Amino acid sequence: MKRAAAIDRRHADPVPRAVDPAIEALVQDVIGQAADKWTMLILEALQQQGALRFTQLGKVVGGISQEMLTKTVRQMECDGLVMRTVHPVIPPHVDYRLTGLGESLSAALCGVRTWAETYYDDVQEARKAFRAREGLR
Repeated sequence: MKRAAAIDRRHADPVPRAVDPAIEALVQDVIGQAADKWTMLILEALQQQGALRFTQLGKVVGGISQEMLTKTVRQMECDGLVMRTVHPVIPPHVDYRLTGLGESLSAALCGVRTWAETYYDDVQEARKAFRAREGLR
């Protein structure tokens, strides 16, 4: 019932709100990066494990090259999603943890995982029906 009321209110206002181009650009950037599988997996790993050393993070994520891990965590650090801490010991010790921004994005993306868990069978059934209709395997 609440959903129907929200839809009715949305259609009741014939004048769309102005979209701030800067906000739109940020939305596109965040979706582009967060949709990257490595970013999502790193967010999940750090959310579940807390601070991790670089090599530990690579092991937890699994299947990621050192080059891709470096590139991804650097971009995430640039965007304020992770904090990189260098410990002045020999050999150098570097670890990564989520910032408040990273935690909030991780929580938002958690909804995607919940959705996938809830609707997995439905999506698989739809894909199977599509393949059957299209004559695909």
